[in-house]
Parts: sequence; C-alpha cells; structure tokens
Amino acid sequence: MLAEAVQPQDRGAPVIRTIAMPSDTNPAGDIFGGWLMAQMDLAAGNVAARRARGRCATISVEAMTFHHPVFVGDEVSIYAQILKVGRTSIRIHVEVWRRERESETTRKVTEGIFTFVAIGPDRRPRVVPAM
Repeated sequence: MLAEAVQPQDRGAPVIRTIAMPSDTNPAGDIFGGWLMAQMDLAAGNVAARRARGRCATISVEAMTFHHPVFVGDEVSIYAQILKVGRTSIRIHVEVWRRERESETTRKVTEGIFTFVAIGPDRRPRVVPAM
C-alpha cells in the first residue's frame, strides 16, 4: 500500500499532535527518527494505559518503517489503534502523518507496532481488565 493511500481522517482523532522543532533534528537537519519513535511511544503508551486502566510498559517495537522524512515546522499527528488485547499485553499500531507548515497536504511518514504489558503496583505484569 502506498503511504498516501489512506488519509489520516480515516483513523479518528490523533492521540498526539505537535510541531517538529529545530531541537528535534539530526546532523543532516531532518527530524531525528529517535524523536519520532519517542512521540509514537508516548501516544501508544497513552492508549495502552487508558485501555488497561493503569500503568503499562513498552516491551517491544516491531515493523518500524520510516516512509518519508519530517522537516522542521511540520505539524506531526500521531494516530494509534489497538490491534490485540492479550491477557497482560496490548499490541498497538501507530502511524505518524505530517502536514507541511503552509499546506493542507498530509502524508504518512512513519508507522510501527508497539506492544505494552500492563503493570501492577508490585511492578509485575497484571491482567488487562475486560471491556
């Protein structure tokens, strides 16, 4: 599937929307992939904590794909969708879309799958409550 095949409005409201700033760049002047991954982890963690009704920890990131670069000044919108809820874990697909500062054109730039485990007060895995 081409990165532009699905528009972000098909994903519901973004979990996080922010502006890429100069302090978020790599030595080449593009937005650092690690910054994008951190924003994705924050968004997925928020979704996981809401679903688990409590603390969650990232246990894996897989299928991370950087389709296009993000530039300083771009509006970055992060969408997250729960793929699967297990006994103690939650798998979440995360997409990052960019909008150029002076345009309405959007483009999917990054996506990945984040897995979280629900954590109890004893810092050990706990059961994710039923819906």
